Amino acid sequence: MTIVEITPEQQAELAKALLDALDPLAAAVRSRASGDLPEERMWAAEPVEVTLSVLSAWKLVDAEVKRLTALAAATAGSYGASYEQLGAAWGITRQGARKKWPDAVVRLAPRPGSLELFGGAAELDEAVDGWRWTATGADGAVGEAAAGYPTREEAAAHAGAFLAGHAVSA
Repeated sequence: MTIVEITPEQQAELAKALLDALDPLAAAVRSRASGDLPEERMWAAEPVEVTLSVLSAWKLVDAEVKRLTALAAATAGSYGASYEQLGAAWGITRQGARKKWPDAVVRLAPRPGSLELFGGAAELDEAVDGWRWTATGADGAVGEAAAGYPTREEAAAHAGAFLAGHAVSA
């Protein structure tokens, strides 16, 4: 596992940035907890009440960090990252990453992309402009889609028509 570390200076900068970002949220939480007292009076309460308001604000930040972390993991997974890679980035095992972000890595089952008809064969592939096909008929003729088709099924139908037109009569 890869362990990412930061220097003490970077940690101090991070803490300051987080505290600066927390201030408006903590003030809003404290304002609600104090019954919308003016700002100069809302912090004039028992220290336990004040610190519990700040703790509540950190809880909100924690929930948002978890949401953004899951989004980052899912984005990495959508680009092809494995659970092993996600775990290494987070400092946990592959199994830990799978448990933490169960839907981050989606492995799509390959869709059948071959077609055999009339003694010939065709391959279907998804391209930038849609579905395309290349085929070799039973008579040895080779053909391909001139342009992409909107669906796999439409490309297969055109490939099938090509194969039917190049079948060998017995």
